[in-house]
Amino acid sequence: MSAGSTGQPFDIVKVRLQTTTRYTGAVDAATQIFKNEGPLAFYKGTLTPLVGIGACVSVQFGGFHYARRQFEARNTLQGRSPSLSYTQLYASGAFAGLANSFLSGPIEHVRIRLQTQPHGAGRLYNGPIDCVRKLSAHQGVMRGLYRGQAVTMLREAQAYGVWFLTFEYLMNRHASTNGIPRSEISAPLIALYGGLAGEALWLSSYPFDVVKSKMQSDNLGSQRRYLGTHDCFMKMWAEEGMRGFWRGLGPTLVRALPVSAGTFAV
Repeated sequence: MSAGSTGQPFDIVKVRLQTTTRYTGAVDAATQIFKNEGPLAFYKGTLTPLVGIGACVSVQFGGFHYARRQFEARNTLQGRSPSLSYTQLYASGAFAGLANSFLSGPIEHVRIRLQTQPHGAGRLYNGPIDCVRKLSAHQGVMRGLYRGQAVTMLREAQAYGVWFLTFEYLMNRHASTNGIPRSEISAPLIALYGGLAGEALWLSSYPFDVVKSKMQSDNLGSQRRYLGTHDCFMKMWAEEGMRGFWRGLGPTLVRALPVSAGTFAV
């Protein structure tokens, strides 16, 4: 939880850069947020991910190890080594990501709504519970609270497939190169490889995340800009080009290294 709260200021800068073009970059976004909304604005929407982070991490690792055991059993049954191929490791991570998406989708939707709503008297939501209630009341749970779920599933499958694959590759490579079992790899190296896996996670899935943020900060009902994932992709490409899909990447990568390192090191 401490990693999530520490990284929250980077996250709101990322989301603001993804969802609006009024900032020239990360430093400008952070400066304007501080100047116009105060230091506490960097922690808007923090409560929801803090409450859900434990469950999400449990699903991520639980889903990965469940799929891993299934592949090990299948490999053994076929008379092969139970060790997973890198394709199977990616698939195990993707399975974990898909399972996690049903938690992360609504959690991140609420967080993004709170991070992007107008400041002061014009705010739309009084907190996460009020946001959940209003989103669900507007279009129901599936179309309201779970808006953007299709692209969330795409992002999570790709992200966690690459996350676990990268970490396992780096650990296996280190053990093989140095002729030691994985259990003897030091904690600082495990943290380093976890951090690098976090960088790979975002580099491989970031455009999906931008589309998700656009959809989950969009107007509701008849005033919405995007009819769905494909429509959002096409409008972004037409209006912003390739650069639009990478807005906010800098603060995301800065945040990812320590957060991911801490997740694997614990």
